[in-house]
Amino acid sequence: MTTETYYAPGELPTTPEPKQRQEPWTATKVVGRALPRVDAYERVSGAAVYPSDVRLPGMLHAAVLRSPHAHARVLEVDVSRAESMPGVHAVVHDGTPGAGVPWHSDGKGGFVSRLFDPHCRHEGEEIAAVAAETPYQAWDAVRAIAAGYEVLPAVSDVEDALAPGAPEVREGGNRVPGDSYQRGDVAAGFAEADAVVELRLTTAAEIHTPLELHGCVARWEGNRLTVWESSQGVYAVQSRLAEALNLPLANVRVIGPYVGGGFGSKLATGKWSLIAALLARRTGRPVRLFLTREETLLVAGNRPANVMRLKAGAKRDGTLTALDFEGLGSGGAYSENGTGILDWLVRDLYTCPNVRCVNTNAYIHAGEQRAMRAPGHPQGSWALEQVIDELAARVGLDPVEFRLRNVPAVSQGRGGVPYTTTGLRQCLEQGARAFGWAEARRAAEASRASGGS
Repeated sequence: MTTETYYAPGELPTTPEPKQRQEPWTATKVVGRALPRVDAYERVSGAAVYPSDVRLPGMLHAAVLRSPHAHARVLEVDVSRAESMPGVHAVVHDGTPGAGVPWHSDGKGGFVSRLFDPHCRHEGEEIAAVAAETPYQAWDAVRAIAAGYEVLPAVSDVEDALAPGAPEVREGGNRVPGDSYQRGDVAAGFAEADAVVELRLTTAAEIHTPLELHGCVARWEGNRLTVWESSQGVYAVQSRLAEALNLPLANVRVIGPYVGGGFGSKLATGKWSLIAALLARRTGRPVRLFLTREETLLVAGNRPANVMRLKAGAKRDGTLTALDFEGLGSGGAYSENGTGILDWLVRDLYTCPNVRCVNTNAYIHAGEQRAMRAPGHPQGSWALEQVIDELAARVGLDPVEFRLRNVPAVSQGRGGVPYTTTGLRQCLEQGARAFGWAEARRAAEASRASGGS
């Protein structure tokens, strides 16, 4: 495979095959042992410098005007009053030269929006930004910007978004086909089941809310940009800024020695990084742009709400015969990934020969989803375990025993690749002993037998 890189064109290097097989570990000197952390003193003493702590000589402070509507078209933006206010050094918006940077990929090599796009598809979309001597002056100037809107119909519920006549979030409709998977014959599996359970389960959207807010400090030195970013991936920020500003990678440096929480929400690059860089270049001074807590709730990502339907069948001895899963989710207005790996545990966690999974995504007028501690996993796991508990009760088996009878030896979702061990059996058995599962079950049965609740 040949491709253009920042360094040299030609064949990409490949990793050679190992010359000998690595034997499994029998004893470890590092893994599983406590080790001193090189940054422990800085963290516990308060000496660690986080990106939000960075203060540079001559630094300006930025604030952003955002759409107050879930769906609107910006008709006008008058920044004249804001530009003349005390302490204000720069105001940028969609009409500012150099600010019309494409944003939000369409997945086909193009883009569906711009940095300050006049078509706002969710509350909080960026309309203009100000750099001033103090945060208070910046916010005063933001409030002085006069913006006019045409408010448009909006949809915020994923099921409503798929209904006929729903407001269109993106041209072409709101439905986005997702991942699907099948093995065996699900209909035959249900036919041989002695018990069948079907549940519809929903989860609400969740916000990451890390202690340190999202944001950065940007400084130019000639044509070289340095950004101190609260990020979980400095290289992702570096490459995105280099692309947006048409700079070589070598001219963009991103520093993030510490991050005050992220939980997945700081894996992607936000518009705030580019806005800070544009304002810093325009003013010739460093610019600090950190979001308020309220802003992070709108534009710094979320774990999407999901609607799940799961049908499961089992024999009287606890053998699973079929699992049929449908998942629905939304990544917001700009992401097609509202379901993530929602169905992975249905595919793989318990032995079952007949499995069907279908995921569907839908656009809604909301901020873009971001990874949150294994995208889709917690929601799908919760749904699966609710159904397994109900199915165990239907066939009269202890729910721990039911699970033990269905521990897989291979990764079914990966085509039967053998596991060395999943650890699942040990987890169930040791966990049940640790919190006295058998004793608790006997006590509960005795209480019910004596008329207790």
